[in-house]
Amino acid sequence: MLDHTDVQILEELSKNSRITMKELGEKVHLTGQAAASRVAKLEDNGVIEGYTIKVNQVKLGCYIHALLNIYTKSTHHQPYLSFIKTQEKFVINNYKISGDGCYLLECRFPSNEMLDQFLVVLNKHVNYKLSIVINK
Repeated sequence: MLDHTDVQILEELSKNSRITMKELGEKVHLTGQAAASRVAKLEDNGVIEGYTIKVNQVKLGCYIHALLNIYTKSTHHQPYLSFIKTQEKFVINNYKISGDGCYLLECRFPSNEMLDQFLVVLNKHVNYKLSIVINK
């Protein structure tokens, strides 16, 4: 069970995972060594699974943020899943979901033309409903 300090540590690391242990300790009222020990324990217990970066997709030239509800044409999903694996440059997340649709696909595209090309091939495997993100 996490205590208040562990929760604070997670919040601070979520804001900046590159923070020094000394700075982290100051923010959660511990020494740097005590903060490092707490972080190591959170890692060992699997609470912290890894560290990552947040990439600005627009600065990479991917201006179109699309969400697609995916409706498979049969119970055999492998053709769709195989296609998605070949589209790593566009696909951010592919969630298997309950409710409306079988999957929720999150993608980024540099242009409407690239989105259209993707959709033409996607439609060979599944049906979809497209939504474009206007603002975050």
